[in-house]
Amino acid sequence: MNRDRVMLLIDADNVSVDVIEQAVEWVHKHYGGPHVRRAYCTAESAVKHQALFKRLSIRPMVNLAAGKNSTDIALAVDAVDLATSERPDVVVIASSDSDFAPLVARLREKGCRVVGVGQEGKTGDETIAAYDDYEVLSHRTRRAAGRAAEEPAATRSAPAKTAATQARPAVRKTAARKSPRAAPPPAPAIPDKVRAILDALPALAAGETVELRVAAERLREAGLLSRSGSSTKLFAPHAEWFELLPPKAPNHVRRRAA
Repeated sequence: MNRDRVMLLIDADNVSVDVIEQAVEWVHKHYGGPHVRRAYCTAESAVKHQALFKRLSIRPMVNLAAGKNSTDIALAVDAVDLATSERPDVVVIASSDSDFAPLVARLREKGCRVVGVGQEGKTGDETIAAYDDYEVLSHRTRRAAGRAAEEPAATRSAPAKTAATQARPAVRKTAARKSPRAAPPPAPAIPDKVRAILDALPALAAGETVELRVAAERLREAGLLSRSGSSTKLFAPHAEWFELLPPKAPNHVRRRAA
């Protein structure tokens, strides 16, 4: 049986309640239980966790002083006093705070083996390196969740089907058949006369509006209109292909959309 005198000092404002419980269990497992159990915290934390402290026989050391590091300083001062008066063989400091490195060195000078216990996710490498030994504890709930995540999917129980689900007939999805699109009607054949006019007037074939005076000149050059011939009369028989603008006194022509 381990006969070392062990002192457990807990920075209760730094580690969770679950880690405090595990720290006590860890000390019991490795050293047979701590002779001194103290938790340094604010008055609010002492009231909040009083049931835990009573159950684990932890003495709360309430710190009423203001300041960010006042609880840490209270723990450090108490640790040096206890190391002198109680002469422990092992001092276990439950904290993830790296500020205790000078305290660890001072306790080691007094002949104590200094072990740290910290919380997973809050403890840095510089904190671990300061101690003679260090144990990182994780939340039990997180470990349980990790085991569930690692469990093979085949071993997990599938949710039971309800009666409504079992009675529901399987529905096959059939891809909707698309009706074939009707082919567009063939474009009407362009009469030879109209094609000749469009060849002589590329701008008109391109959909532009052409002045009748200009159209007449191009048509005469192509031999489609005599010198005394009227371009209006040339276009009039092909009204389904050409539009004279304006209708009453036209002076322009354009091709109608197909």
